Amino acid sequence: MKTKIFIDGSEGTTGLRIHERFQVRDDIELLTISKELRKDTEERRRLINASDITFLCLPDAAARESVSLVENEQVKIIDTSTAHRTEEGWAYGFPELSEGHRKAIALGNRIAVPGCHATGFISLAYPLIASDILSPDYPVAAFSLTGYSGGGKKMIGEYEAKERDKALDSPREYALTQQHKHLKEMQKITGLGRQPLFSPIVADYYSGMVVSLPLYTEALKIEGKETGMPERLRDFYKEYYKGQQFIQVMDEEETAALNGMLPGNLCSGWDGLRIYVTGNEERVVLSAQFDNLGKGASGAAIQCLNILLGCEESKGLNL
Repeated sequence: MKTKIFIDGSEGTTGLRIHERFQVRDDIELLTISKELRKDTEERRRLINASDITFLCLPDAAARESVSLVENEQVKIIDTSTAHRTEEGWAYGFPELSEGHRKAIALGNRIAVPGCHATGFISLAYPLIASDILSPDYPVAAFSLTGYSGGGKKMIGEYEAKERDKALDSPREYALTQQHKHLKEMQKITGLGRQPLFSPIVADYYSGMVVSLPLYTEALKIEGKETGMPERLRDFYKEYYKGQQFIQVMDEEETAALNGMLPGNLCSGWDGLRIYVTGNEERVVLSAQFDNLGKGASGAAIQCLNILLGCEESKGLNL
């Protein structure tokens, strides 16, 4: 029997990508809404309650409204918005973090898909704090480089317009007030004592991103002094993410092959995440490289669906 899926917000960037990924699957029956009714509350209510699983690809307020429309207790929700990522009763959709996270997804009926910047940051910070290598009181700062598709249809239109602002020709730092919407989950999921200093940058390419976490090594409590600090951290991440097919920890040779540069678009179109460890004995930079539309959005949503359905975790995804 096919699983009935409704995508509430199928016209947005994430919704469209999820819809595209279902075109090659024979285990899914998509419930569709006509364009003229996609904002009609009663039609959305009907389709949500007729589904087995509903994806929410909406602004936060609309996502909360959609959850309030659920009347059928059997309906499961996978929300790609920011609305429920730190809410009680919602599984956080990053199964590689721990067995507890994976189990919560598999048994959950409310799953919140991580934000793209948060995905990179948490993939790096969570293991260190959970393993008592980094204190939750450390004054963390992070940087992120992303393609413009992360800004949704409006930003895509601005970048792809024939006549556009010259400022779009260069990378642009944003969230200058330190009020980025992903900060709340970046703090709560990792267990940090306070929100990190976070400087995201958007650049003139479509998709892909790199999130970097620089650290002073004197703050790290990690065993194995017979090897250098970058090597120890690399080995730590390899062990932590051992057996996780969506996460690759890059070795020294693979890192060196980049000739000292880490491109933001190298993982565009791929649904996994790569971790790099660079630096020296005093200072290291931990970096996560992935696609903001893949592991950072629709790819992660489909991964959560696959876990929920008990099928191959990478089904319909590009690894």
